[in-house]
Amino acid sequence: MKAFSSNVIFDFNRSGKPLAFVSLLLISLSVNAKIWLPSILSDHMVLQQNSNVTLWGWTTQTAETISISTSWSDSVYTTKAYQGKWALSIPTPEAGGPFNISIKGHETITLKDILIGEVWFCSGQSNMEWSPLKGLDNAENEIKAADYPKIRFFSVRKKKAEYKQDDAEGLWELCTPETMKDFSSVAYFFGRELNTKLDIPIGLINSSWGGTPVEVWMEKQTVASNSDLKKAAQQIKDYVWWPNDPGVTYNSMVYPFLNFTIAGTIWYQGESNRDIADSYYKSFPLLIETWRDAWKKDFPFYFVQIAPFKYGDSKTNREAAFVRDAQLNTLKTVSNTGMAVTNDIGDLTNIHPTNKQDVGKRLALWALAKTYGVKGIDYSGPLYSDYEIYGNKILVSFDHVEKLMTKQRHISCFEIAGEDKVFYPAKAKIKGNKVQVWAKEVPNPVAVRFGFTNEALPSLFDESGLPASAFRTDNW
Repeated sequence: MKAFSSNVIFDFNRSGKPLAFVSLLLISLSVNAKIWLPSILSDHMVLQQNSNVTLWGWTTQTAETISISTSWSDSVYTTKAYQGKWALSIPTPEAGGPFNISIKGHETITLKDILIGEVWFCSGQSNMEWSPLKGLDNAENEIKAADYPKIRFFSVRKKKAEYKQDDAEGLWELCTPETMKDFSSVAYFFGRELNTKLDIPIGLINSSWGGTPVEVWMEKQTVASNSDLKKAAQQIKDYVWWPNDPGVTYNSMVYPFLNFTIAGTIWYQGESNRDIADSYYKSFPLLIETWRDAWKKDFPFYFVQIAPFKYGDSKTNREAAFVRDAQLNTLKTVSNTGMAVTNDIGDLTNIHPTNKQDVGKRLALWALAKTYGVKGIDYSGPLYSDYEIYGNKILVSFDHVEKLMTKQRHISCFEIAGEDKVFYPAKAKIKGNKVQVWAKEVPNPVAVRFGFTNEALPSLFDESGLPASAFRTDNW
């Protein structure tokens, strides 16, 4: 007699000894049978409230039936694995918890201490990655006070990959002084502001890598199919400390989370694109568009306008200014975006300014006002709107302000130019919510720039103290 198992043929003799061998083989297969989940689905996680969230995973039983039940509902949801992979969408209630989730197949997995709230994906380069231990104002007291059990952290391990990955290494943790000190400061202060103002659980996924240009966070094909971006990517300087090839962190640090429902994204990046700033006018909006397409959701995207810094390798002292201008242009042309301006809290000697409290808070102001509908919040500083020429003067108008103010004796960082495109330092005078600009060297002005150098430290604010963004009226 012959038996078939795992494509192996066994001959049985009358003593029955091979039968014992087959039994051991079947027992071994049973012991090795397994259901497993991506790292983002684990104890202590936060799921997006009032949503249909996806739970997914794998099984060694290729066509197994998987059932899911939750402690917030009496419903049971089922699906069948296809070639060992399964996914299931389940509804979530309003913010609350803790809850449990049970996932059953040939074995049972129970996820515990699950909160329902708001989940934000936090990404970019080093200023997003920077933790309190690496440099933060009042770090000792901030770390001691970081006891927020309804804020949860997930730190994505740095990894690059040539191909899209199904999973990424990471672990959900409660916000404690011990976990906060190694987590993104900007993400923490953003999350803390939402948690305290909205009184709901907050999940923060930190997927960032210092030094990385925007192209590594985009799908490789997106860059390759655009001739301008492809050419710009070839000019990116090569460093051993961080990846520079298009797509390699998207594959390993973004793609694995596309099934995970998020409320939105916060982003702090741009310094590494200053040498190819012209392309940032295309690449940054395209990053937002392609991420939204990949997540299948038009989520809010709030970002930080990079801070002033004295770059030692600068040739024109304007490279970073064009990155800031590209960021301002993105704010004005891409819907559902917001920009935190930082030109008043930069540090010309430190590319990682240690005032991350205000950065996180300013991002949160956008979220509170625009995503969560909190009334009475001044969420944006003055943004350039328009200009008019009056003889030898230009009058500049702003949005998001009723009355401008300065913290200096004289308003600085304005420049003015004529048809020759040569800019001269200008004098400026506040007139309500407008600024009058002029320079004796330019009798017939045609263009104005404000804060348009790498290291400009302007002083122009609205009544609440939020700074005006750098801008230019020209397209030279």
